[in-house]
Amino acid sequence: MDLVRTTNRAMIAFDLALGASALAAPRRTLAVLGHEPPSPDAEHLFRRCGPIWLTYAAAHAVAAVRGRPEDWWAVAWLRSTEIATDVVWSRSPAISRPGAKAGLWLAGAFNLALALGAGAVARRG
Repeated sequence: MDLVRTTNRAMIAFDLALGASALAAPRRTLAVLGHEPPSPDAEHLFRRCGPIWLTYAAAHAVAAVRGRPEDWWAVAWLRSTEIATDVVWSRSPAISRPGAKAGLWLAGAFNLALALGAGAVARRG
């Protein structure tokens, strides 16, 4: 369970960085993630995910600080909603950097593992 708690704390920083960069510099952030230069609509669709990821950071922070079972169930639920999203995104022809598609599939596997881990922490109380 220590690994889940440590990973949860890392996800606070990760989701803060991802959310803030999606809002402030979506084109640059997409490039780092392996995306071709986006069309204006793709850039704005990505930017709209910024507040979502900031919400995830808040949920991870609440679980880290308060640590109630319902906080961990919330993290498990949020992470489970992300299991397939990156896999679906990996199908985009605009994801072209070598390894980027595989990385998106691994992100889905990571989200599954974290959802299961957070659920286990919630069950243990």
